[in-house]
Amino acid sequence: MLTVDNISKTFFPGTVNERVALDGLNLTLEEGDFVTVIGSNGAGKSTLLNAVAGRLFVDSGTVQIDGKKVNRLPEYKRARYVGRVFQDPLAGTAPNLTIEENLSLALLRGRRRGLGRGLNRKRREEFVDKLAALELGLEDRLPAKVGLLSGGQRQALSLLMAGFTNPRIMLLDEHTAALDPQRAELVTGLTERIVSEGGLTTLMVTHNMEQAIRLGNRLIMMHEGRIVYEADSDVKSRLTVKDLLQEFTKIKGATLSDKAFLG
Repeated sequence: MLTVDNISKTFFPGTVNERVALDGLNLTLEEGDFVTVIGSNGAGKSTLLNAVAGRLFVDSGTVQIDGKKVNRLPEYKRARYVGRVFQDPLAGTAPNLTIEENLSLALLRGRRRGLGRGLNRKRREEFVDKLAALELGLEDRLPAKVGLLSGGQRQALSLLMAGFTNPRIMLLDEHTAALDPQRAELVTGLTERIVSEGGLTTLMVTHNMEQAIRLGNRLIMMHEGRIVYEADSDVKSRLTVKDLLQEFTKIKGATLSDKAFLG
């Protein structure tokens, strides 16, 4: 479903600020894979997601989604294949639009839009059913402005919107990091359910090693733009946070603390 073949990306090349963000990285996700990604700050995790989503173009290598080479497709054209939830709850929704208007826009993501009505009775009924599954009472607040929702409610809505059209790839970029523990746990549970029920192929970046172990069927660790460790489902089922810290200490010149990941 996703093939990242030998991709590289350097920011500010040829200057004193030159930084290699991705260095010949290779990664393949089969349909239905749920891969969690960990690594220290600056490891290239978010750059990887941006390269898949089309927010930035790689310098070399190829990105394929569902067998289609998308290297030169801009972000808005890749939107038909990609759903994404960001760390900032404000980033995935339009605060001045209502819940139902946000959902309607998500439903039309990546499609050609005409002059037909964006909202009708059938769509509202569909929205009510989807929102009721979140168990947050949002199905009774369709006309409410999204800017009035709490961070946890907005992130849950963003998650629902990202999976609304069954994207070929779901990208989750530390989407619980800005939430308090209770709301983070709520969104984590919703993530498991939405990904599982939709059979969504998912790539999730997280700083929380417990979350990285708990979710998904594969885990990768990045450092300096490369994948330096990978655990399949069998290995992952036996992993502990201590194991991951030990793996990181094997990397020459790298230091990592449990607090750095879990904070």
